[in-house]
Order: sequence, then structure tokens, then C-alpha cells
Amino acid sequence: MDFTGKVVLVTGASAGIGKSVAILFAKYGAKLSLVGRNEQALQEVSEICEQQKGVKPLTIAADLGTDEGVERTAKQTLDHFGKLDVLVNNAAVGARTTIQLATMETFDRVFNVNIRGVFNLTRLLVPALIASKGNIVNVSSIMASMVTTGNLPYSLSKAALDHFSRLIAYELAPKGVRVNVVSPGITVSTFVQRLTGYTDEEYRAWLKVAESTIPMGSATTGEDCAHMIVQLASDDVSRVVTGAIVPVDGALQFAGSGNSEILKEQIK
Repeated sequence: MDFTGKVVLVTGASAGIGKSVAILFAKYGAKLSLVGRNEQALQEVSEICEQQKGVKPLTIAADLGTDEGVERTAKQTLDHFGKLDVLVNNAAVGARTTIQLATMETFDRVFNVNIRGVFNLTRLLVPALIASKGNIVNVSSIMASMVTTGNLPYSLSKAALDHFSRLIAYELAPKGVRVNVVSPGITVSTFVQRLTGYTDEEYRAWLKVAESTIPMGSATTGEDCAHMIVQLASDDVSRVVTGAIVPVDGALQFAGSGNSEILKEQIK
């Protein structure tokens, strides 16, 4: 795959899946616009990306849960590169709570980033993607379709993201723009650790138990997700694939709600 000359915007690029995605796109020669809230971590990712093919990314420190952050991201990307070929909506926040414990503040925080921010950024960048006949890859979660205790409102936001992706895939298909979704399962990252406040040792112990619920016996990595995202973004591989929701989860989606018990202890 070759993304030389193509402009790729990756949100949530300072860590986890977004970091892996950025590095892999850089390896294939893409011009990158990298967005994240942690400016120092974002700069570190940018330097790794530049080492791949010598192409320096544009970095934008922004909170995509705000209109200002979204609008600045769209404007700076288009002002800098003059076009956009691939949009990877990866930025997300989570919450460990239930309907009995949740607050509207938590609900709004999750939905502002996971849905409102994605909707707004996509809306602003669609004209550029139509011009380039580019594509969008949204990063969801298998929690969008699985039922477990304690995943409100995260699961709800990801279910909304899946349907948003289907709707715009249908709407934009006649314009030559493809829209697909990658849905990770339990993924090795700091995402869960931040939510729970686990120490490194506690997180490793939790991950070991969690992996026992995955049929393939191994958690998903950022690199696993990155390879699928880059493949979906490649016209060479997936020229007519749109509206797909691709699980990257080691078949966890077929294991039912068996992991709900290990997640209950995380609810604050």
C-alpha cells in the first residue's frame, strides 16, 4: 500500500490506537494531520512518524469535545494541506457507570467527544473528501453491540457511531466517498487503566483475566487495529467496500457477555 501524496487526518493520535495508526500511515508515506489533547505526547508521536519517511506531520492540540477544537482542527488541516484524502475518527472518552449511578455531566462528556465531535468534524470535512473521493474510517467498539454491566454511556455512544457511519456511507456513496468502521475488542492501551485508576501491576492482572474471555486468547493491540484501518483506507485493497463494520476482537463478540463480571469491579 502506498499513501504517498495523500493527506490523512487522525484524531486521538497521541496514544493507543491513534498512535499506532499514525505511525503506520507514516510508514506508507502519508502526509499526516495529527490531533490530540496531550501536546507533549502528540509531539513525540509526530517525531516517530517523521522518522518513517521524512515527512513532518502537522500537529494540532485540540479538545474535539468542543466546537472550537473541532473547527480549528478542520481549518488548520485544510489551510496547511489544501486537501484531505482520509479521515480517521479515533478520538474517544469512556466512563464506567450504570443508569443508577450516571450523571448527565458524564453523559455529555462522553457524547460530546464520541458523537458530537465526530459528527461536526465529519460535517466540516466532507466537502474536501468529496473533492478527493476519499474515505472515512471511524473507530468504534464491539461494546456497541454487546450488552454488559457498567458500559453506559460509552456503549450507547459507540452504537450511535455505528449507525451514523451506515447513514453517511449510504449518503456519500454516490459522491465516491467510502465510510467504514473498525470495532476493537479488549485492547492493550492506557484507556481502561485511566478509567479505573489501576496501577501498572493491577492493569496487567486485569488484562490477563480479561484475555481468558477472548476465544483467541489474546487482547487486541493498537497495531492490530492500525493494519485494518489502513487497509480499509486503501483504494488498492478496498475500492468498493463501504458501510462495513469490521470487528478486530479475537472473536470476543461471539462470546456473549462473559466479560461483564470482570468489568463490574471497575464501576466507581
